[in-house]
Amino acid sequence: MRIVVTGREGQVVRSLIERAAYQPSIELIALGRPTFDLTRTETVSNAIHAARPDLVISAAAYTAVDLAEDEPELAPAVNAVGAGSVAQAAAAIGVPVIHLSTDYVFSGEGDRPYTETDPTGPRGVYGQSKLAGEMTVAAANPRHLILRTAWVYSPFGRNFVKTMLKLAESRDTVSVVSDQWGNPTSALDIADAILRVADRLRTDPAFDAFGIYHLVGSGDTNWSSFAREIFAASSNKGGPHAEVRDILTAEYPTKAARPLNSRLSTDKFFDVFDWRAPKWNISLAHVIDKLVSS
Repeated sequence: MRIVVTGREGQVVRSLIERAAYQPSIELIALGRPTFDLTRTETVSNAIHAARPDLVISAAAYTAVDLAEDEPELAPAVNAVGAGSVAQAAAAIGVPVIHLSTDYVFSGEGDRPYTETDPTGPRGVYGQSKLAGEMTVAAANPRHLILRTAWVYSPFGRNFVKTMLKLAESRDTVSVVSDQWGNPTSALDIADAILRVADRLRTDPAFDAFGIYHLVGSGDTNWSSFAREIFAASSNKGGPHAEVRDILTAEYPTKAARPLNSRLSTDKFFDVFDWRAPKWNISLAHVIDKLVSS
C-alpha cells in the first residue's frame, strides 16, 4: 500500500515514518517543501498525483496557536485552503484522505468529553482555521476521515513533554496551569491508529464509515498533573525533574485563548475500528524512555 503524507518534520509524520518502517507492506512517501507547499495550490496537486498513492494523509498544518492571532490570513490559507487542496487532489485520483484536526474546534466549555456531534465553537484564529479545514476537506472529498486529536507529544519536534524536560535542566520548580483539562496523546499512538485505519481501507473495499472521529490518549488529566507525571517518569530513568507549582490560566495569559476543557470521547473510533489508545501515562513512559536514553 502506497501512502502519501503531507509534511516532513511534524510529530505525526515522523512517528508514521518510524512505525511504517516495521511494516514492509507499506510504502510511505512524505511530501514537503519546496516541491510541496500548502500555500501554492499547483504544487499540492502535482506532488500528490506524481506519487500515485492509495491513500493520502493530510498532516501538514499551521500550528502556531498564538502567532495565528497576528497572522489571520496565513493560518486559514494553510489549514483551510491548503487542506482542501490536498483532499481535492486525493479525490481527483479516486483515493480517500485522512485529515488531522484538533480539539481547538470546540469552545472548551463544560466538564465532559466532547463527542463528534457536539456543536463546535472555536475561540481563536487557529481553531477557526482548523474548523474551516474540516469543512473544506469534507466538501472536496466524500471519502474523508477527519481525526481530531489533542495535547500531542512525541520524541520528535516541539511539544510540552520536551519543554518540561528542558526547563527541568535549569530550574528546581516550574509553574504549570491546573485548570485546563484534556487527553495527553502520543503521536506514536496516532501513527498506530492511522496505520490501522489504512489497513481497514485496504482490506475492506466496502468501507463507508467516513466522517469525523476523535483520537486521543485514554484517560484525562490537567497540565500540571501531566507535568508531574513527566518528571516522575524522567526521574525513574535518571533524567531531569523538577517540582511543579499549580497556577490558574488567569496567571499565565496568552494571546490566544486556551480551552479549559479539551477532553474528547473516542467511543466512536473504538466502535468502528476496534482500537483505543493506551492509557496516557503508559504511552508517556515509552516516550520519556526514548528521550532520556537518547
